[in-house]
Amino acid sequence: MDEFKACNLDFFPENILLDVLSYLSVRELVKVGRVCKRWKRLVKDQRLWRTVDLTSWKGVTSRILWVLLRQYLGCGLRSLRLRGLLLSARGGTFLSEPWLKALSTKCPRLSKLYLLHSDLRSLPSCQILPPSLRALELCSCELPRDFFSQSLSTSSAHPHDGAEATSSASQKGRDKKSKGLGSSSGIGIEKLVLNNVPSFTDQHLQSLTSWEKLSRLELRNTFRVTANGLQSCAAKDDLSGTKGLSRLKFLEIGITGRQGYQLQMACLGLGAGWIGLEELSLGGKEVGPGLLCASRLKDLKHLRLWGCTLSELQIVRSCRMLRGLRQLEFLDVIFQPRQIPPMEEGQGDGDEQQDQEEGASANANDENETQDGNDPFPSLRRSLAVLLPACILVFTNCTVQNNPD
Repeated sequence: MDEFKACNLDFFPENILLDVLSYLSVRELVKVGRVCKRWKRLVKDQRLWRTVDLTSWKGVTSRILWVLLRQYLGCGLRSLRLRGLLLSARGGTFLSEPWLKALSTKCPRLSKLYLLHSDLRSLPSCQILPPSLRALELCSCELPRDFFSQSLSTSSAHPHDGAEATSSASQKGRDKKSKGLGSSSGIGIEKLVLNNVPSFTDQHLQSLTSWEKLSRLELRNTFRVTANGLQSCAAKDDLSGTKGLSRLKFLEIGITGRQGYQLQMACLGLGAGWIGLEELSLGGKEVGPGLLCASRLKDLKHLRLWGCTLSELQIVRSCRMLRGLRQLEFLDVIFQPRQIPPMEEGQGDGDEQQDQEEGASANANDENETQDGNDPFPSLRRSLAVLLPACILVFTNCTVQNNPD
């Protein structure tokens, strides 16, 4: 025991100390750097600042952000998570233009940015964000009207007093040329996630059509997005080429947990078709209308349904037209038991008769071949196996609703 008492952290090599320090939070790292000169040098090692999460530090102010940027953050930063404070005196000044410009200069490898409870209305446009970003996630944030606009902002530039009309006209011409040249090297964000952002509207969605590298868009609890707005942004062929979000491969739309939005049906905008869309994720109140329009998506390969209640008959009818589907995923879905309504003679169309035949054959096969108590969805698996033989089914945290009768 005496040998262990004589040992301290000074005897450990630096690589071991860096591994130990990597488990500390940002606030703890700053405190540890005040112990001695050696620890201060170790704390500034960029390997400790690749992923920075400040969401748990509730007292972060703009002054603290400047201190972190000047003393710790550097070229090693890859992912940054920040938390602001809405409806406060410092909410609008939490992220300032000078700090974001300094962040772009000092952290050229920053690729992921997550903002929580941040008021972004003081920023003119998202172009003020670091150009190295590839993923942007906004959760419970406030947005200005033209935040996602691709046009170059001139509000941050200092106006020249006494400028002549000819010089202003030439400046406009240069701006137009710069817009044309900047369209290919403009906003490089490939993944955009909006979670509980009520200020996001159809106008913001329309602005995203100028993002040439956007391939993944996730809209969760964006209550002001309508079917018309989604339809106007859908990728479709035109005489001048492909219009809309032509590079989009993944789209997620979900409305959950808010009263007064029972009739939210933005997914009806998918009915116009969407060229190139390969993955679709629907959640909550958007699952029903989304399934009605999913058959119009000719390039769809992966469908994900989450946070909803579905009947087997509804799934079978919707998936009948999705012959090109390769993966069907259910997450937190409550399945209603199969119910075949009684049919009278001479009534019912061909689709309903086909549903009954498929359900009867599926139940027969389940009774004869699938006597496994570990599988709670035998009839659904059998029906989908007949309709989509090349599709992979994935069930995650799903349950079957008990029938009281």
